Amino acid sequence: MDLIERSKSQNFFLILMMGALNTITPISIDMYLPAFPKIAEDMHTDIRNVALSVSTYFFGFAAGQILYGPLLDRFGRKRPLYIGLSFYIVVTIACALAQSIHVFWLLRFLQALSGCVAAVAAMAMVLDFFPTNKSARIISLLILILGVSPLLAPTVGSFIVSISNWRVVFMTLAAVAAIVLLCIFFFLPEGRQPDLTVSLMPKPIITGFKNILVEPRFYVYALTGTFSFAGLFVYVAGSPAVFMNEFHVSPGIYSAIFAGLSVGFIGVGQVNHFLTRSYRSEKILEAVITVQAITSMVFFIGALNNSWGLAATIGFLFIILACSGLTYPNAAAIAMSPFTKNAGSASALLGCIQIGVGGIISMGVGALPFRGSLSLATTMMAAGIIAFGILMSGRKATAKAALGKI
Repeated sequence: MDLIERSKSQNFFLILMMGALNTITPISIDMYLPAFPKIAEDMHTDIRNVALSVSTYFFGFAAGQILYGPLLDRFGRKRPLYIGLSFYIVVTIACALAQSIHVFWLLRFLQALSGCVAAVAAMAMVLDFFPTNKSARIISLLILILGVSPLLAPTVGSFIVSISNWRVVFMTLAAVAAIVLLCIFFFLPEGRQPDLTVSLMPKPIITGFKNILVEPRFYVYALTGTFSFAGLFVYVAGSPAVFMNEFHVSPGIYSAIFAGLSVGFIGVGQVNHFLTRSYRSEKILEAVITVQAITSMVFFIGALNNSWGLAATIGFLFIILACSGLTYPNAAAIAMSPFTKNAGSASALLGCIQIGVGGIISMGVGALPFRGSLSLATTMMAAGIIAFGILMSGRKATAKAALGKI
Protein backbone atom coordinates (compact mmCIF):
# COMPACT_ATOMS: atom_id res chain seq x y z
CA MET A 1 0.00 0.00 0.00
CA ASP A 2 1.51 3.30 -1.06
CA LEU A 3 1.73 6.14 1.40
CA ILE A 4 -0.38 8.43 -0.82
CA GLU A 5 -3.22 5.89 -0.97
CA ARG A 6 -3.76 6.02 2.78
CA SER A 7 -5.40 8.71 4.85
CA LYS A 8 -3.63 10.44 7.72
CA SER A 9 -5.71 8.46 10.20
CA GLN A 10 -4.67 5.18 8.56
CA ASN A 11 -1.01 6.21 8.68
CA PHE A 12 -1.40 7.22 12.31
CA PHE A 13 -2.91 3.82 13.12
CA LEU A 14 -0.07 1.99 11.39
CA ILE A 15 2.51 4.01 13.32
CA LEU A 16 0.62 3.32 16.54
CA MET A 17 0.59 -0.42 15.89
CA MET A 18 4.29 -0.48 14.99
CA GLY A 19 4.96 1.58 18.11
CA ALA A 20 3.06 -0.95 20.23
CA LEU A 21 5.23 -3.72 18.80
CA ASN A 22 8.32 -1.66 19.53
CA THR A 23 7.40 -1.31 23.21
CA ILE A 24 7.52 -5.04 23.98
CA THR A 25 11.28 -5.04 24.51
CA PRO A 26 11.65 -1.79 26.51
CA ILE A 27 8.86 -2.64 28.95
CA SER A 28 10.39 -6.10 29.35
CA ILE A 29 13.58 -4.37 30.45
CA ASP A 30 12.29 -1.32 32.30
CA MET A 31 9.31 -2.57 34.30
CA TYR A 32 11.26 -4.87 36.58
CA LEU A 33 14.19 -2.51 37.32
CA PRO A 34 12.72 -1.15 40.59
CA ALA A 35 12.30 -4.76 41.74
CA PHE A 36 16.04 -5.56 41.62
CA PRO A 37 16.50 -5.44 45.43
CA LYS A 38 13.44 -7.66 45.98
CA ILE A 39 14.53 -10.16 43.34
CA ALA A 40 18.03 -10.28 44.85
CA GLU A 41 16.57 -10.86 48.30
CA ASP A 42 14.12 -13.51 47.10
CA MET A 43 16.79 -15.40 45.15
CA HIS A 44 19.47 -14.97 47.85
CA THR A 45 21.91 -13.20 45.56
CA ASP A 46 23.54 -9.83 44.93
CA ILE A 47 21.85 -7.01 43.00
CA ARG A 48 24.73 -7.12 40.46
CA ASN A 49 23.78 -10.70 39.61
CA VAL A 50 20.22 -9.58 39.05
CA ALA A 51 21.57 -6.84 36.76
CA LEU A 52 23.15 -9.56 34.60
CA SER A 53 19.62 -10.60 33.63
CA VAL A 54 19.51 -7.35 31.64
CA SER A 55 22.62 -8.42 29.73
CA THR A 56 21.28 -11.94 29.07
CA TYR A 57 18.13 -10.29 27.72
CA PHE A 58 20.25 -8.22 25.36
CA PHE A 59 22.07 -11.34 24.11
CA GLY A 60 18.78 -13.16 23.52
CA PHE A 61 17.44 -10.18 21.67
CA ALA A 62 20.53 -10.04 19.46
CA ALA A 63 20.34 -13.75 18.64
CA GLY A 64 16.64 -13.51 17.86
CA GLN A 65 17.26 -10.79 15.28
CA ILE A 66 19.17 -13.26 13.11
CA LEU A 67 16.45 -15.86 13.57
CA TYR A 68 13.51 -13.67 12.60
CA GLY A 69 15.02 -11.60 9.80
CA PRO A 70 14.83 -14.30 7.08
CA LEU A 71 11.53 -15.60 8.50
CA LEU A 72 9.90 -12.19 8.14
CA ASP A 73 11.07 -11.98 4.52
CA ARG A 74 10.00 -15.55 3.69
CA PHE A 75 6.62 -15.79 5.48
CA GLY A 76 5.53 -12.15 5.64
CA ARG A 77 5.31 -10.14 8.83
CA LYS A 78 2.30 -11.54 10.70
CA ARG A 79 2.93 -15.29 10.92
CA PRO A 80 6.33 -14.95 12.63
CA LEU A 81 4.75 -12.38 14.95
CA TYR A 82 2.07 -14.86 16.01
CA ILE A 83 4.62 -17.57 16.83
CA GLY A 84 7.21 -15.34 18.49
CA LEU A 85 4.80 -13.42 20.72
CA SER A 86 2.96 -16.61 21.75
CA PHE A 87 6.24 -18.14 22.92
CA TYR A 88 7.15 -14.84 24.63
CA ILE A 89 3.96 -15.03 26.71
CA VAL A 90 4.75 -18.57 27.86
CA VAL A 91 8.37 -17.78 28.78
CA THR A 92 7.38 -14.56 30.57
CA ILE A 93 5.00 -16.52 32.79
CA ALA A 94 7.90 -18.92 33.47
CA CYS A 95 10.04 -15.91 34.53
CA ALA A 96 7.40 -15.13 37.14
CA LEU A 97 7.79 -18.65 38.54
CA ALA A 98 11.62 -18.77 38.56
CA GLN A 99 13.24 -19.75 41.87
CA SER A 100 16.97 -19.32 41.16
CA ILE A 101 19.03 -16.59 39.55
CA HIS A 102 20.61 -19.01 37.05
CA VAL A 103 17.22 -20.19 35.80
CA PHE A 104 16.12 -16.55 35.71
CA TRP A 105 19.10 -15.64 33.47
CA LEU A 106 18.16 -18.44 31.02
CA LEU A 107 14.49 -17.51 30.96
CA ARG A 108 15.32 -13.87 30.32
CA PHE A 109 17.44 -14.97 27.35
CA LEU A 110 14.52 -17.01 25.98
CA GLN A 111 12.10 -14.18 26.68
CA ALA A 112 14.16 -11.85 24.53
CA LEU A 113 14.77 -14.51 21.87
CA SER A 114 11.04 -14.87 21.32
CA GLY A 115 9.85 -11.31 21.92
CA CYS A 116 12.38 -9.60 19.66
CA VAL A 117 10.27 -10.52 16.63
CA ALA A 118 8.12 -7.50 17.51
CA ALA A 119 10.96 -4.99 17.15
CA VAL A 120 12.35 -6.58 13.96
CA ALA A 121 8.92 -6.60 12.33
CA ALA A 122 8.21 -3.01 13.36
CA MET A 123 11.44 -1.75 11.80
CA ALA A 124 10.91 -3.74 8.60
CA MET A 125 7.33 -2.48 8.29
CA VAL A 126 8.57 1.11 8.25
CA LEU A 127 9.90 0.36 4.75
CA ASP A 128 6.81 -1.72 3.92
CA PHE A 129 4.39 1.12 4.51
CA PHE A 130 6.44 4.31 4.04
CA PRO A 131 8.96 5.59 1.44
CA THR A 132 12.63 5.67 2.36
CA ASN A 133 12.81 9.48 2.44
CA LYS A 134 10.25 9.45 5.26
CA SER A 135 11.83 6.62 7.26
CA ALA A 136 13.89 8.74 9.71
CA ARG A 137 10.77 10.75 10.59
CA ILE A 138 8.68 7.61 11.07
CA ILE A 139 11.36 6.02 13.26
CA SER A 140 11.39 9.22 15.34
CA LEU A 141 7.63 8.90 15.80
CA LEU A 142 8.10 5.28 16.84
CA ILE A 143 10.60 6.47 19.43
CA LEU A 144 7.93 8.80 20.81
CA ILE A 145 5.65 5.82 21.38
CA LEU A 146 8.55 3.66 22.53
CA GLY A 147 9.60 6.40 24.92
CA VAL A 148 6.37 6.19 26.88
CA SER A 149 7.58 2.87 28.31
CA PRO A 150 10.57 4.30 30.23
CA LEU A 151 8.24 6.95 31.61
CA LEU A 152 5.57 4.52 32.76
CA ALA A 153 7.10 1.05 33.03
CA PRO A 154 9.40 1.59 36.08
CA THR A 155 6.61 3.49 37.84
CA VAL A 156 4.16 0.68 37.15
CA GLY A 157 6.77 -1.85 38.26
CA SER A 158 7.46 0.09 41.47
CA PHE A 159 3.73 0.26 42.21
CA ILE A 160 3.28 -3.47 41.61
CA VAL A 161 6.21 -4.32 43.88
CA SER A 162 4.87 -2.02 46.61
CA ILE A 163 1.45 -3.71 46.71
CA SER A 164 2.40 -7.25 45.70
CA ASN A 165 5.71 -8.82 44.59
CA TRP A 166 8.08 -8.80 41.64
CA ARG A 167 6.55 -11.92 40.11
CA VAL A 168 3.35 -10.02 39.31
CA VAL A 169 5.47 -7.68 37.14
CA PHE A 170 6.14 -10.55 34.73
CA MET A 171 2.52 -11.65 34.75
CA THR A 172 1.64 -8.10 33.75
CA LEU A 173 4.16 -8.23 30.88
CA ALA A 174 2.57 -11.46 29.64
CA ALA A 175 -0.88 -9.82 29.70
CA VAL A 176 0.36 -6.79 27.74
CA ALA A 177 1.91 -9.05 25.07
CA ALA A 178 -1.35 -10.98 24.79
CA ILE A 179 -3.27 -7.75 24.13
CA VAL A 180 -0.75 -6.65 21.48
CA LEU A 181 -0.98 -10.09 19.83
CA LEU A 182 -4.77 -9.81 19.59
CA CYS A 183 -4.50 -6.34 18.07
CA ILE A 184 -2.07 -7.63 15.45
CA PHE A 185 -4.37 -10.49 14.56
CA PHE A 186 -7.49 -8.38 14.12
CA PHE A 187 -6.26 -4.95 13.03
CA LEU A 188 -2.74 -4.89 11.54
CA PRO A 189 -2.52 -5.37 7.74
CA GLU A 190 0.17 -7.60 6.28
CA GLY A 191 3.10 -5.34 5.46
CA ARG A 192 4.77 -7.68 3.00
CA GLN A 193 3.46 -10.73 1.24
CA PRO A 194 5.41 -13.98 1.75
CA ASP A 195 8.36 -14.35 -0.62
CA LEU A 196 9.03 -18.00 -1.28
CA THR A 197 12.24 -17.14 -3.13
CA VAL A 198 13.84 -16.25 0.21
CA SER A 199 15.79 -19.32 1.27
CA LEU A 200 15.94 -20.53 4.86
CA MET A 201 18.99 -22.69 4.26
CA PRO A 202 22.09 -21.59 6.21
CA LYS A 203 24.33 -20.83 3.19
CA PRO A 204 21.95 -18.42 1.37
CA ILE A 205 21.07 -16.73 4.67
CA ILE A 206 24.74 -16.20 5.49
CA THR A 207 25.36 -14.94 1.95
CA GLY A 208 22.45 -12.53 2.29
CA PHE A 209 23.79 -11.14 5.55
CA LYS A 210 27.27 -10.89 4.02
CA ASN A 211 25.91 -8.84 1.11
CA ILE A 212 24.29 -6.47 3.59
CA LEU A 213 27.44 -6.17 5.72
CA VAL A 214 29.69 -5.18 2.81
CA GLU A 215 27.53 -2.17 1.99
CA PRO A 216 29.53 0.82 3.42
CA ARG A 217 26.44 2.83 4.32
CA PHE A 218 25.23 -0.11 6.38
CA TYR A 219 28.34 -1.05 8.33
CA VAL A 220 29.55 2.50 9.00
CA TYR A 221 26.21 3.86 10.20
CA ALA A 222 25.11 0.64 11.90
CA LEU A 223 28.31 0.58 13.98
CA THR A 224 28.25 4.32 14.63
CA GLY A 225 24.66 4.13 15.83
CA THR A 226 25.39 0.97 17.81
CA PHE A 227 28.19 2.44 19.91
CA SER A 228 26.32 5.70 20.39
CA PHE A 229 23.15 3.88 21.37
CA ALA A 230 25.15 1.63 23.73
CA GLY A 231 25.03 4.50 26.23
CA LEU A 232 21.36 3.67 26.74
CA PHE A 233 22.12 0.00 27.46
CA VAL A 234 24.87 0.94 29.89
CA TYR A 235 22.49 3.30 31.66
CA VAL A 236 19.71 0.69 31.93
CA ALA A 237 22.07 -2.00 33.30
CA GLY A 238 24.00 0.27 35.65
CA SER A 239 21.50 2.86 36.87
CA PRO A 240 19.80 0.72 39.57
CA ALA A 241 23.13 0.21 41.36
CA VAL A 242 24.23 3.83 40.84
CA PHE A 243 21.08 5.46 42.13
CA MET A 244 19.79 2.93 44.68
CA ASN A 245 23.17 1.72 46.02
CA GLU A 246 25.55 4.66 45.55
CA PHE A 247 23.15 7.56 46.05
CA HIS A 248 20.73 5.57 48.26
CA VAL A 249 17.50 6.73 46.63
CA SER A 250 14.32 4.70 47.16
CA PRO A 251 12.80 2.55 44.38
CA GLY A 252 10.06 5.16 43.99
CA ILE A 253 12.54 8.03 43.58
CA TYR A 254 14.60 5.90 41.22
CA SER A 255 11.52 5.37 39.06
CA ALA A 256 10.96 9.14 38.99
CA ILE A 257 14.59 9.78 37.98
CA PHE A 258 14.37 7.09 35.32
CA ALA A 259 11.21 8.68 33.92
CA GLY A 260 12.75 12.15 33.97
CA LEU A 261 15.87 11.05 32.13
CA SER A 262 13.70 9.35 29.53
CA VAL A 263 12.31 12.76 28.60
CA GLY A 264 15.65 13.65 27.04
CA PHE A 265 15.65 10.49 24.95
CA ILE A 266 12.04 10.99 23.85
CA GLY A 267 12.10 14.75 23.39
CA VAL A 268 15.06 14.98 21.05
CA GLY A 269 13.67 12.08 19.07
CA GLN A 270 10.79 14.37 18.22
CA VAL A 271 13.12 17.31 17.61
CA ASN A 272 14.71 15.06 15.00
CA HIS A 273 11.35 14.85 13.26
CA PHE A 274 11.68 18.56 12.49
CA LEU A 275 15.45 18.65 11.97
CA THR A 276 15.25 16.13 9.13
CA ARG A 277 13.09 18.60 7.19
CA SER A 278 16.00 21.04 7.00
CA TYR A 279 19.13 18.93 7.45
CA ARG A 280 20.39 15.65 6.07
CA SER A 281 20.53 12.77 8.54
CA GLU A 282 24.29 12.48 7.98
CA LYS A 283 24.89 16.06 9.18
CA ILE A 284 22.63 15.65 12.21
CA LEU A 285 24.38 12.43 13.18
CA GLU A 286 27.87 13.93 12.88
CA ALA A 287 27.01 16.92 15.11
CA VAL A 288 25.30 14.81 17.78
CA ILE A 289 28.06 12.18 17.93
CA THR A 290 30.58 14.98 18.56
CA VAL A 291 28.51 16.37 21.43
CA GLN A 292 28.07 12.89 22.92
CA ALA A 293 31.80 12.10 22.82
CA ILE A 294 32.75 15.40 24.48
CA THR A 295 30.04 15.12 27.15
CA SER A 296 30.97 11.56 28.05
CA MET A 297 34.64 12.55 28.44
CA VAL A 298 33.74 15.41 30.82
CA PHE A 299 31.48 13.03 32.76
CA PHE A 300 34.34 10.53 33.06
CA ILE A 301 36.89 13.11 34.23
CA GLY A 302 34.57 14.34 36.97
CA ALA A 303 33.63 10.83 38.05
CA LEU A 304 37.31 9.88 38.21
CA ASN A 305 37.88 12.73 40.65
CA ASN A 306 34.64 12.00 42.53
CA SER A 307 33.40 15.49 41.62
CA TRP A 308 29.83 14.75 40.60
CA GLY A 309 26.92 14.47 43.00
CA LEU A 310 23.43 13.19 42.28
CA ALA A 311 22.27 16.30 40.37
CA ALA A 312 25.36 16.47 38.14
CA THR A 313 25.19 12.75 37.40
CA ILE A 314 21.57 13.10 36.33
CA GLY A 315 22.51 16.10 34.15
CA PHE A 316 25.28 14.27 32.28
CA LEU A 317 23.12 11.20 31.79
CA PHE A 318 20.33 13.40 30.43
CA ILE A 319 22.62 14.82 27.73
CA ILE A 320 24.09 11.44 26.78
CA LEU A 321 20.67 9.81 26.55
CA ALA A 322 19.37 12.77 24.55
CA CYS A 323 22.20 12.24 22.06
CA SER A 324 21.23 8.56 21.78
CA GLY A 325 17.68 9.65 20.97
CA LEU A 326 18.99 11.60 17.99
CA THR A 327 21.58 9.15 16.72
CA TYR A 328 19.32 6.09 16.71
CA PRO A 329 16.71 7.14 14.10
CA ASN A 330 19.22 8.83 11.80
CA ALA A 331 21.80 6.03 11.89
CA ALA A 332 19.11 3.37 11.42
CA ALA A 333 17.48 5.21 8.51
CA ILE A 334 20.79 5.66 6.67
CA ALA A 335 21.90 2.08 7.33
CA MET A 336 18.58 0.68 6.07
CA SER A 337 18.24 2.98 3.04
CA PRO A 338 20.08 0.79 0.47
CA PHE A 339 17.72 -2.18 1.07
CA THR A 340 14.19 -2.89 -0.12
CA LYS A 341 13.64 -6.57 -0.96
CA ASN A 342 15.69 -7.83 1.98
CA ALA A 343 14.55 -5.17 4.45
CA GLY A 344 13.66 -7.83 7.04
CA SER A 345 17.16 -9.30 6.97
CA ALA A 346 18.76 -5.84 7.04
CA SER A 347 16.56 -4.84 9.99
CA ALA A 348 17.46 -8.06 11.79
CA LEU A 349 21.18 -7.64 11.22
CA LEU A 350 21.03 -4.01 12.33
CA GLY A 351 19.21 -4.99 15.51
CA CYS A 352 21.57 -7.89 16.16
CA ILE A 353 24.60 -5.61 15.95
CA GLN A 354 23.00 -2.89 18.08
CA ILE A 355 21.72 -5.14 20.82
CA GLY A 356 24.60 -7.63 20.79
CA VAL A 357 27.29 -4.97 21.08
CA GLY A 358 25.13 -3.03 23.53
CA GLY A 359 24.77 -6.13 25.70
CA ILE A 360 28.51 -6.76 25.72
CA ILE A 361 29.27 -3.14 26.59
CA SER A 362 26.62 -3.08 29.31
CA MET A 363 28.36 -6.00 31.01
CA GLY A 364 31.38 -3.74 31.37
CA VAL A 365 29.51 -1.81 34.07
CA GLY A 366 29.75 -4.81 36.39
CA ALA A 367 33.02 -6.22 35.05
CA LEU A 368 35.17 -3.14 35.72
CA PRO A 369 37.16 -3.19 38.97
CA PHE A 370 35.41 -0.03 40.18
CA ARG A 371 31.71 0.49 40.76
CA GLY A 372 29.00 3.11 40.61
CA SER A 373 29.23 6.34 38.64
CA LEU A 374 32.85 5.82 37.58
CA SER A 375 32.04 2.46 36.00
CA LEU A 376 29.07 4.03 34.19
CA ALA A 377 31.09 7.05 33.00
CA THR A 378 34.04 4.94 31.81
CA THR A 379 31.87 2.65 29.74
CA MET A 380 29.86 5.51 28.25
CA MET A 381 33.02 7.44 27.35
CA ALA A 382 34.58 4.43 25.60
CA ALA A 383 31.40 3.84 23.58
CA GLY A 384 31.09 7.53 22.62
CA ILE A 385 34.69 7.83 21.45
CA ILE A 386 34.46 4.63 19.40
CA ALA A 387 31.24 5.87 17.73
CA PHE A 388 32.94 9.16 16.82
CA GLY A 389 36.00 7.35 15.43
CA ILE A 390 33.94 4.99 13.25
CA LEU A 391 31.89 7.83 11.79
CA MET A 392 34.89 10.02 10.98
CA SER A 393 36.95 7.20 9.47
CA GLY A 394 34.06 5.92 7.34
CA ARG A 395 32.96 9.19 5.75
CA LYS A 396 34.87 8.68 2.50
CA ALA A 397 33.58 5.14 1.92
CA THR A 398 29.97 6.10 2.57
CA ALA A 399 30.20 9.14 0.31
CA LYS A 400 31.43 6.99 -2.58
CA ALA A 401 28.72 4.39 -1.92
CA ALA A 402 26.03 7.07 -1.97
CA LEU A 403 27.27 8.21 -5.38
CA GLY A 404 27.11 4.67 -6.70
CA LYS A 405 30.88 4.24 -7.05
CA ILE A 406 30.93 1.19 -4.85
